[in-house]
Amino acid sequence: MTVLLKKIESIEDRESFIPHAEIEQLLEETKNPDTKQVQEIVEKSLQKERLTPRETATLLNAEKPEQIEIIFQAARKLKEEIYGKRIVLFAPLYIGNHCINNCSYCGFRIENSQVIRKTLSEEELEAELYALTSKGHKRLIVVFGEHPMYSPQFIARTIEKIYSFKNGNGEIRRVNVNAAPQTIEGYRIIKEVGIGTFQIFQETYHLLTYKKYHPKGPKASYMYRLFGLDRAMLAGIDDVGIGALFGLYDWKFEVMGLMYHTKHLEERFGVGPHTISFPRIEPAVNTPLAHRPPNPVSDEQFKRLIAIIRLSVPYTGMILTARESPDIRREGLKLGVSQIDAGSSIGVGSYSSQDPEIVKKSQFILGDTRSLDEVMRELAENGYIPSFCTACYRAGRTGQHFMEFAIPGFVKEFCTPNALLTFKEYLLDYASEETRKVGERLIQSELERMPQERRKVVEKLLQRLEAGERDVRL
Repeated sequence: MTVLLKKIESIEDRESFIPHAEIEQLLEETKNPDTKQVQEIVEKSLQKERLTPRETATLLNAEKPEQIEIIFQAARKLKEEIYGKRIVLFAPLYIGNHCINNCSYCGFRIENSQVIRKTLSEEELEAELYALTSKGHKRLIVVFGEHPMYSPQFIARTIEKIYSFKNGNGEIRRVNVNAAPQTIEGYRIIKEVGIGTFQIFQETYHLLTYKKYHPKGPKASYMYRLFGLDRAMLAGIDDVGIGALFGLYDWKFEVMGLMYHTKHLEERFGVGPHTISFPRIEPAVNTPLAHRPPNPVSDEQFKRLIAIIRLSVPYTGMILTARESPDIRREGLKLGVSQIDAGSSIGVGSYSSQDPEIVKKSQFILGDTRSLDEVMRELAENGYIPSFCTACYRAGRTGQHFMEFAIPGFVKEFCTPNALLTFKEYLLDYASEETRKVGERLIQSELERMPQERRKVVEKLLQRLEAGERDVRL
């Protein structure tokens, strides 16, 4: 078996853009960096330049407390300069949990007999959308297991139904997708209905670890999954999200894998990923490995990897989901996270019904179960602007176009006003009285900080919202 794995590794590693030997060498050569070296790398990042793999490896090996603090401070500063105070919010919507893979860490794996399999019917999908839009959600990521029944046509029909759903002022304006890697033709079918980001997590970038924990099904192919977003790009989807599941292999190697994936997309397509996700393994029903990950990542290591990813790829959005506890999510927001979910429920059909067996329909167990309104209020109390903005996507500012806007620093100029507008909509239509009071104070405070001309424009748009108009944006 070992000989076979080595043979597979030698073949696939040559063709892969994840150079395993080079990563191991960089992580070895950059051990014990001096503080001056760390400071110099951080200064480069603060100039909004993507770091090289060697520079990222150096930050990963910065172990001294004063070095870690330098990294944390720089990550906080960089996030504020590029993204301002806005935090994009979304909700996951699980469409179906049938799966033909057998990933050792996943509650949906085919051999997990304790999971209750379910796919939303049209009526159940509408019930879920009613529940989500009644709370104020405008952005979703739809999640599908990997199964032939979730074909590109099925995914496209599901997204069309979501976009066509209306509930008073409630509607979904952006649908991101987390599904199995597709063929180029499959991606084209899905793109036709106007998706946001297509997201694929490699899970682990370490080949032998990947082979070990993905023993059966289409997902057993490391290379097919690794090039999944290349095919999406070739099909015209220029807004893609990458991710790694932390806990399967060494966390430093996984961060390097994310950086090489980013580098590959930039070199081949001229644009990197729109988002990077970095979930840790969480417990799942009847899944022993999920309760005892082989390479657990401590909270301190997790905060370091968030800050280092922020510094390594200054212009890429970073997603931290409700897998994590509220305390870790608060820390992550300070260190570079730009998108979170809130009010989430990950059982299939669990937004619209109280299901005592929700855990048996879920991929894992959530760490943050606060309501959307609670999270919105806390964000506003802490000076963040909750945002449901979808303006860039709908104005065609994605892919290379997004980078053109992002790199000169225009994201902050576009996003802060649009974030305020979508937050105002939420306050008018869905917020509790307590959240509304906090939110209105925040909006007023942000208006007072704007240049006069910009403030006039935003105030007029806010007045249109108060008059009853919806979906106004720059």
